[in-house]
Formats: sequence, C-alpha cells, structure tokens
Amino acid sequence: MSKPLIIIMGADGQLGQEFRKISSSYSDYEFKFLTRLDLDLESMDAGRELLVSLKPQFLINCAAYTAVDKAETEAERAFHINGNVVGEIAAICHQLNTRFIHYSTDYVFDGNSSNPYKEDDGTSPVNIYGASKLKGEELGLLNNPDSIIIRTSWVYSSFGHNFVKTMIRLLTEKESIRVVNDQVGSPTWAADLADVTLQIISKGKWIPGIYHYSNEGIISWYDFALAIKEIIHSSCTVHPIPGNDYPTPARRPAFSLLDTGKIVSTFSLNVPPWKNSLAACLKEIQN
Repeated sequence: MSKPLIIIMGADGQLGQEFRKISSSYSDYEFKFLTRLDLDLESMDAGRELLVSLKPQFLINCAAYTAVDKAETEAERAFHINGNVVGEIAAICHQLNTRFIHYSTDYVFDGNSSNPYKEDDGTSPVNIYGASKLKGEELGLLNNPDSIIIRTSWVYSSFGHNFVKTMIRLLTEKESIRVVNDQVGSPTWAADLADVTLQIISKGKWIPGIYHYSNEGIISWYDFALAIKEIIHSSCTVHPIPGNDYPTPARRPAFSLLDTGKIVSTFSLNVPPWKNSLAACLKEIQN
C-alpha cells in the first residue's frame, strides 16, 4: 500500500527547507518538494495540471510573496501571489479532496491591542503585505472550507534571509548597532513550525479553520538582538531605538503577539519557549 503523499510548495524558502530537513522523521508519508522552478505562482495553469496528476493527500503551501517593504510598491503582485493564487490552490485541493494547509501572518492585525491576538479577533492590516495575506486567508477558506490556516510571526531559520542571520552578521562586524524596541511579539523558529504542521497531519485529527502558532514568550526586536548577542558572545553594543527612528516603507504593528491556546488545545501540542528555539537554531548555524 502506497504512503500518503504530502506536497510542499515553496520548498526553496526557509520554511520549505525545514520541511525537507525533518521529512525523514515522518517516514509514514511520502514527500514531494516543489520549488518555483517546478510550479510558477505567477500562472497556475501548469500548476493545476501538475497537482491534478500527482493527486496528493496533503498540500502544504509555504510559497508566498514575503518582501514586506517592496509590497508597498508591488501591491498587484503581492495580492496576486498571496491572495488570488492561494484561492486557486485551495480550489484545486477542494476538487482533488486534498487537505490544504496554508500560512498567514501576525501582520493581519493593526497592533493596537495589549492582549495576545486570538483567531477570532478583528483584522485590520496596516500594510499591503498584511492585507494581501488576509486576502489569501479569505479566498482559501471561501474556496475550500476544509483548509487549515496557520498564522505565525517573526519567522527565522538557519536557511534563507531573516532577522537572526542579519543580526549575527551585524553583531560580528560592527562595534554598535541600533534595534527597534517598541515593536513586540514572539519569534518563530521555522523548524518548530514545520514540525508542528507535520504533527497535526500525523495525529489524523483534521479540524479546519484558522490557528495561531509562534514560540512561547513576548519580546521586542531589541530583546531578540540582545539574546542573539549573548548566545554568540558578541562584544557589539546594542542600542534600543523607537520605530520612528528606523522608518520603513511599510508600517509594522507595534504589538503582534499571537495567542497559541487554540492550536495547543485542539491538537495537544507543546510550544517551545522562544529562547530555547533560538539557541537550537544558532547552534545549527554555528555548526
């Protein structure tokens, strides 16, 4: 009897590469990893044919337009990839009876809360990227009500470009750096997010809807930088600054902590503390 097939879309991104790394731990499943060379998100015609021919039991979509600042001037492209294409993939999965998992972001919220955001809290993105990801959530669930959507935040990994790897470089090269201290949330190690996703599948308990997942704890970007500095034993001085001193084309929510209670209770999961996961990722990078 053949194993259930899990397709990972966006396999060349940081989350997709974490799935590659841990897939061998889930030997009850067959995996197929699709990169942008295999499946062009700009036009899903060939993608539809490919997915129909493969007929996977599960499709995990890690592909996205992720350039938060660039999205402000490329709104049409961001909405196409993060919105329309997600809707198309969800519809194909619905047609094939394929279970669809997709990722969204803390940036669907405006950041004006002081309590961790729950899944049913009102959304109000403050930038194009957040709005495009919200569109993907809406179209995904509209075209396939059986979808699971996982909102996450501040994702980093030993792969790709991210805050942690940028900080390692700056903390190694410079005598002092300035990091924003008035935007708070929780980071997410992509390896934890990949593992949680496969745990959900392997538990055989499919409950569709929106879920929140990030590592446990609440910090600012400044706190995050200090923790990286401590673990890598850097002598660089880290100065806290307000976000207004570091203007970016896209606004960021000042508070974007996600409440993970629903995903934990629904699927009986454990959420590692952010500092433990950071230390584990930095050990991988240093090795």
